[in-house]
Formats: sequence, C-alpha cells, structure tokens
Amino acid sequence: MSQDNKMQQSAQVAGVDLTGIRNRNERRVIARMKTLLKEHPDFEPDILAIQDIYALSLNLLPARYTQKFAIVLQEPVDDEAVRIAVEKAIEKVQANPTDQSQYQENV
Repeated sequence: MSQDNKMQQSAQVAGVDLTGIRNRNERRVIARMKTLLKEHPDFEPDILAIQDIYALSLNLLPARYTQKFAIVLQEPVDDEAVRIAVEKAIEKVQANPTDQSQYQENV
C-alpha cells in the first residue's frame, strides 16, 4: 500500500474522507514566505528552518479550516496579519538556528 493510500485511510472517520479539509492560511503563508524570504538575503534557511518558519507562522494565526467547495463569505485574517506572522517567524528562526545534523543522524 502506498504512503498516499495509508494517509487517506488514516484520515477517514466512519468512511468519510477528511483529507479535503484544509487550513485556508496554509497557501497564504507559503505565498508570503516566498516574498519575505527574498527580503532577507543574508539568511539562507535550510530545510528544517523553512519548515520551522512555516509551522510557526501558522501557529501565530488563528486556524481557518474549510472543506472543499466551501463558500467563504468573510476572511477574518487579513493579509497584513499573515505578513506579520511570517516576518515574526523568520526573525525567530533566524535568531535561533537549529543544528540540522542532529536530526539527520536519527533518520
């Protein structure tokens, strides 16, 4: 069984597939990360730093989960809030680098 099939099976409750439910801020954070990281040319984040920035940014914002084909009438998290969250996450990760080698040894 492929990894995708295992994931889909584990994300089912009473036969209902829950993989289509997403946090609306995920795409917004990714888009903002792409632009804001370019504004930090002295910072060359590794894979773990990118993941840390992404996770921290999302944790700084309220969750906005929706299912496929949902109609969103109002977006309570504005673009400025996303920008601030990503900027704070970049600053925090940049100020507290993680030694990625400790994670590679355990893989």
